[in-house]
Amino acid sequence: MAILTREDVYNKMVSQKRPVCPHCGKEMAIWECPPVCFSDGLGWGTPYLFVCFNDDCPQFVEGWKNIMDNYATTASYRCICDPMSGNIDCMTVYSREGGGGYIIDEEIKAKEEAQKAAEKRSLRKLKTYYEALDAEAILRVLLAEKTLPNVRLEAAKMIGDVGGLDVIEPIRNHAFENDLIKERVAKSIEQVHERNYTKECPFCAEIIKARAIVCKHCGKDLPEVK
Repeated sequence: MAILTREDVYNKMVSQKRPVCPHCGKEMAIWECPPVCFSDGLGWGTPYLFVCFNDDCPQFVEGWKNIMDNYATTASYRCICDPMSGNIDCMTVYSREGGGGYIIDEEIKAKEEAQKAAEKRSLRKLKTYYEALDAEAILRVLLAEKTLPNVRLEAAKMIGDVGGLDVIEPIRNHAFENDLIKERVAKSIEQVHERNYTKECPFCAEIIKARAIVCKHCGKDLPEVK
């Protein structure tokens, strides 16, 4: 039996016809199971369920009295359906809003999935640039306005390995908003300098030889390197 991932289960649910609640006939919503155990402590058994969130559903309406009469607790039931087996069951909720925070907004979910796919494609393309030692292409990715954060971070790492002295100025002149990327870019610039035996003048910021004692650009004496 094949093991299904979260994505497999979700894709199956959005591609099939939604089940209807047997108690009220309303279409059920896709619901992401929270990271807590259910009733017997064995877990939900699936990352997603179909759940009826119709507040006028007879099971939900009558459940309040049933649980109060039998257990002296303020709670009710929501009808649930296992997406793989189709089995119908119920789960306990303790307010009208109970569980509502885990309803999947399919438009947002679709955007998230599209972003993940775009990120994977971009990382694959970035890897080919790295393998080809194409520093110019990696620099374009690093500085592009629409580059995704994880892709930009990876480009920031790669540019330190393959970039020449010509990448330093455009990187220095770019305003990176993410602190993690800023830190990684600074390390990459250090890598480029170490590989080329260079440094930046603390007075005019021009690139000079690492062992220079006077800047050839501004003529100032440089601090002694300890």
